[in-house]
Amino acid sequence: MVTPGANGDEAEVVCDVVVLGAGPAGLYAAYYAGFRGLSVALVDSLPELGGQVTAMYPEKAILDVAGFPTVKGRELVAGLVAQAETAEPVLLLGRTATDLAAKEDGVVLGLDDGTTVRAGALIITAGIGKFSPRPLPAGGEWLGRGLEFFVPTFEPYVDKDVVVVGGGDSAFDWAIHLEPVARSVTLVHRRDAFRAHARTVEQVRASSVEIITKAQVTALRGDDHVAEVELRIDDGADGETVVLPSQAVVAALGFLADLGPLQQWGLETERRHVVVDSAMRTNLPRVFAAGDITEYPGKVRLIAVGFGEAATAVNNAAVAIDPDAHLFPGHSSEGS
Repeated sequence: MVTPGANGDEAEVVCDVVVLGAGPAGLYAAYYAGFRGLSVALVDSLPELGGQVTAMYPEKAILDVAGFPTVKGRELVAGLVAQAETAEPVLLLGRTATDLAAKEDGVVLGLDDGTTVRAGALIITAGIGKFSPRPLPAGGEWLGRGLEFFVPTFEPYVDKDVVVVGGGDSAFDWAIHLEPVARSVTLVHRRDAFRAHARTVEQVRASSVEIITKAQVTALRGDDHVAEVELRIDDGADGETVVLPSQAVVAALGFLADLGPLQQWGLETERRHVVVDSAMRTNLPRVFAAGDITEYPGKVRLIAVGFGEAATAVNNAAVAIDPDAHLFPGHSSEGS
């Protein structure tokens, strides 16, 4: 139920389950809440559904979702959105959750635009929370002038000399995806060991991508747009300075995560993650969590794992809301 405010915005939303975070796990939680016959609201600080997948790698091929040998980020999100729409969720996008009151009979979630959400349970699927890219020290004022942190589309990189900076999964993913469209791709990393998945590293090594290790980007140069990249290579001897032609630089140096107001709600956390039990319950009543934000012994952070955790959280939330409800309602493929 939505009660509009004086200016037409939602002043109060009343539902069975409120899901905080509209990434893959959150979208699946919304769908599954609808499957359980629960009304649901979906909250996210981003203006679009899909969370980090939509914001950071819509064109990236995702290889670890069950049933899909490979699926682009935007295609996965489109399917999840269509599935979630069957629950007819109230969408509260572009809004940040600021405060929470959790009691044995329900939760009250306050948003930064003044909206109040009253629900029987809260499921937190906020991924890594609010995120910002780690800056490239030599990037200076070049952001948007040849320097980017994300690659939402490959078109701007066609026939360009691209330098990708970093040694993790994102850096290697961008390198392998940009190689077919760019004139050249060079991957630069400060060490000769990589954090990326070994399979992806081997793919890049077998491609035309040039890998330069033990190197730091010391300067970007050009007029109104990046034209070249200066590197300092330390090979253990005297080192050398190398200048590469480059009209595009992708700084894939990871992210700074911030749980924001969630850290003030009294949730038990460990290394910026919310601690849950096997039922996806947090230490607060009627508050559950699923997806990358959760922490428990043996936790594996995969989208596929988040789907299962979302279903577990919804099923246990359903019982918390109605003790007479069945924990497991049966399979969705079963007839009525």
